[in-house]
Amino acid sequence: MLRSNSYTTTWINSISQVKAESWNALAKKLKTPFLEWEWLSNLESSGCATAKQGWLPNHLLVWHGESLIAAAPLYIKGHSYGEFVFDHQFADLSYRLGIEYYPKLLGMAPLTPAGGYRFLMLADLPAEHQTHITELILTEIDRYCDRNHLSGCHFLFVDPEWKSELESRGFATWLHHSYVWENQNFTDFDHYLKGFNANQRRNIKRERKAVENSGLKMRVYTGADIPHHFYSFMYDLYSDTCDKFWGGSKYLNRKFFEQLPQTFGDRIVFVAGEVEGLPKPIGMSFCVRKDDQLYGRYWGSVQEVDSLHFDACYYTPIEWAIAEGIQVFDPGAGGKHKKRRGFPATPNYSLHRFYHPRLQQILVPHIQEVSAYEQRQIDAINQELPFNFEPPSLSSES
Repeated sequence: MLRSNSYTTTWINSISQVKAESWNALAKKLKTPFLEWEWLSNLESSGCATAKQGWLPNHLLVWHGESLIAAAPLYIKGHSYGEFVFDHQFADLSYRLGIEYYPKLLGMAPLTPAGGYRFLMLADLPAEHQTHITELILTEIDRYCDRNHLSGCHFLFVDPEWKSELESRGFATWLHHSYVWENQNFTDFDHYLKGFNANQRRNIKRERKAVENSGLKMRVYTGADIPHHFYSFMYDLYSDTCDKFWGGSKYLNRKFFEQLPQTFGDRIVFVAGEVEGLPKPIGMSFCVRKDDQLYGRYWGSVQEVDSLHFDACYYTPIEWAIAEGIQVFDPGAGGKHKKRRGFPATPNYSLHRFYHPRLQQILVPHIQEVSAYEQRQIDAINQELPFNFEPPSLSSES
């Protein structure tokens, strides 16, 4: 515990030690929904983000008297799985140098590769107080890592507006990219399609027609309209998709999904491909909404249907997003299919501090080189996107 002027810091090993309303007074002002108490609590209470899984919750709180005024969601990691920022080469180098890379301290929403991580603070704190509290948190993190022999502190998928603040405090920035759709004042899906070149516009129409011809109807369910059995069924689909395509890397369990309607139901969006008369969808995607932001998380199907994946994960969510006034849609990890379907490569960032001098000396220049290469990759990908040079026009026709 550290005291500084009128502020006190404490460490806790479970978010349940903090009242939901106190935590959310800090978190709900953010664009991301994944730092809210209910999401993090579900990950912990379901057994997905626990010490047994290599995610020891170790949250840092800042108090003013008995009032919680800031927090840093943090985890002690004994591995790098479930982070979606692949630093295994750092661990390999450390091993060759005789340096213990694990455990390390990590800041992110566990198992959730979506941007927006930052320290949580009361919205009405003056700027100079926020600066002081940031310094206080970082000082306590440094002391904690030194005292417990942690190799480094890493913040993943950070809020881009927060990045420069920590760069100025000595953190190295590693550039990555994801694929993100932005609403360009589209009036409907046809207006969105007009932004593509003729070949890709025809391809998207063909893919949606293939789903329609299969006899499936696409439907979006939100909030209280979501059938309760969808949550457990979504786990079945998620589990099957993991086994088929991700080598069995199932980070979430059934309990996590089944707790969602009680803890996060007002944020959940399901996109279902249904056949009339059948009790369950043929395929379904699972998304999370907060205000004008939409995040795709998982998907699966019980049978192969031509282009159902594209419709459930991209086209129907975009169509719904336009109607709902969503401004940004992050469809989740991966990019093999996204870049041809309206999702440009978009920078995201992680921040790194290494406490061993040798790691700092070697890895910081390496990260800078990798980031320069990554920027060239982003530029190259976006040069090849299947868009028109002219902006979408309601009067143009394919």
